[in-house]
Amino acid sequence: MDEERKLGEIRARIDELDERIQALIAERAECARAIAEIKHASGADNGFYRPEREAQVLRRVQARNRGPLPDEDLLRIFRELISACLALEESLTVGFLGPEGTFTQEAAFKHFGHSVRTVPLATIEDVFREVEAQGARFGVVPVENSTEGVIHHTLDRFLVSPLRICGEVELRIHHHLLGAGGGEIRRVYSHQQSLAQCRRWLDRELPQAERVAVSSNAEAARRVRGEAGAAAIAGDTAAQLYGLEVLAGNIEDEPDNTTRFLVIGSQAVPPSGNDKTSLLVSTRNRSGALARLLEPLARHGVSMTRIESRPSRRGVWEYVFFVDVLGHAAEEPLAPALAELQEECTLFKVLGSYPRASL
Repeated sequence: MDEERKLGEIRARIDELDERIQALIAERAECARAIAEIKHASGADNGFYRPEREAQVLRRVQARNRGPLPDEDLLRIFRELISACLALEESLTVGFLGPEGTFTQEAAFKHFGHSVRTVPLATIEDVFREVEAQGARFGVVPVENSTEGVIHHTLDRFLVSPLRICGEVELRIHHHLLGAGGGEIRRVYSHQQSLAQCRRWLDRELPQAERVAVSSNAEAARRVRGEAGAAAIAGDTAAQLYGLEVLAGNIEDEPDNTTRFLVIGSQAVPPSGNDKTSLLVSTRNRSGALARLLEPLARHGVSMTRIESRPSRRGVWEYVFFVDVLGHAAEEPLAPALAELQEECTLFKVLGSYPRASL
């Protein structure tokens, strides 16, 4: 009886807190609507979504957290709150590498929340084109995986696209073997990157099965739904969307398997206080050219997190370099370093400065 009384008191307290939380959420939403009205009245109908502002809000949430909820759960709650409030200001359309149920769509929801309209597109090039044509305000594309390296199609598109990088998302990738029922598995469908990320598991558990690369993991799941003796490698979202059973979970070879995605758009992003900058550079093919190219970064104390070379497509054996550095292009110490770096380049392009990925 005493236990029931205590439980009743705690539940009553939860009901009281829920009521207060709901009132505060409504008040926050009214503030978002007021911001929209002020911007509309001033004629500033663009730029309601502010990546740097959102990053600052989420960092404060993480800094304030004292538990018991882990940071990742608390950040997910606030992302959805921000997303719902932003929807009162503007309807945001985000293109992603489809079809429905891909990890890229999951990355889009992680970054923007579920109150945006997501549009599946067939290829990485289609995502760029949709944003360039203003059919979508932003796009989300994969750029590198911690196991299999960079996605070259994404890098190559920046050679010709006017779009900027407005953000990044890091998503822990868990692959599952999905199927529609029992029976021997004679064929496994998945994207070539996922097949590579699960190579050792497949060698050990399904050595006899044919491995068929398709355009996406979601497409693999769609095919398997109507094919006997087939299985797909995909994630939880695809399993739910296509009504498949998880035959084996977390089959990726590396437990910390992570994919990095880029958010692309046309707007420049102001400093957030913890930023990354991506560059596209090239120089003359001569002895020591790359060392001279990177020397200003070292001298100004700028940390480089990645460098990748790609054919320039302007001549045989000519290359461009994609470089990621810490800092914002408009701030010290990166700004003066970039000014010196540009003098050494035959091609120099700031692809974007944007907030570093959070949890």
